[in-house]
Amino acid sequence: MLQFLIYMAILLLIPLWAQMRVKSTYAKYSEVHNSTGMTGAETARKILDDNGLYDVTVREVRGTLTDHYDPRDKSVNLSSDIYHGASISGTAVAAHEVGHAIQDANDYTFMRIRSALVPVANLGSNLSYLLIFAGLIFGAMQLAALGVIFFAAAVLFQLVTLPVEFDASGRALKQIVSLGIVQDNERKNARKVLSAAAMTYVAAALVSAMELVRFIFMIFMSQREN
Repeated sequence: MLQFLIYMAILLLIPLWAQMRVKSTYAKYSEVHNSTGMTGAETARKILDDNGLYDVTVREVRGTLTDHYDPRDKSVNLSSDIYHGASISGTAVAAHEVGHAIQDANDYTFMRIRSALVPVANLGSNLSYLLIFAGLIFGAMQLAALGVIFFAAAVLFQLVTLPVEFDASGRALKQIVSLGIVQDNERKNARKVLSAAAMTYVAAALVSAMELVRFIFMIFMSQREN
């Protein structure tokens, strides 16, 4: 029982730590203005135009850290603080989302794979727990195994997301430096913002992988007892 409680505490603490880190880093560098005075919207537009992506629009959306790239309508969506702000955080986040637009334009392999996995991952997230625990409770190991397969698809989605996010951050840093949007003395801080954001995806993938191993172990032990 104690081991289970420790395990659950770890599952809760890993993503909590990652979220706290990204929020604190974002807040810290939101107070640090970039030397060019460019807003997130201007940063995004400049990088897009420099890469010939004139058809990609830059939009303002509600919320905090709700920034994302939507490949369906080719739009970079920036939260209000990022859109209007001229901070290191705003520059880094805006450039990161444009990094996804560049990936899309270049037909980046892992982005294609992730997009293909979305329906399966959604199905796995919704059904896997129900199938696994129903199978274990009623002794239907085939049902539980099916649930594990669905959950594994969701884990695969999380793992494929990692190279997509890290690559977008790499492209972002390269763009804002080469275009002179940040100066050499600002590069380190921009990297800190991008790294902190990436850790949320690492934490999510780690937690999902740990849960997958636990479910496999539960099924294995249940079969041994039977």
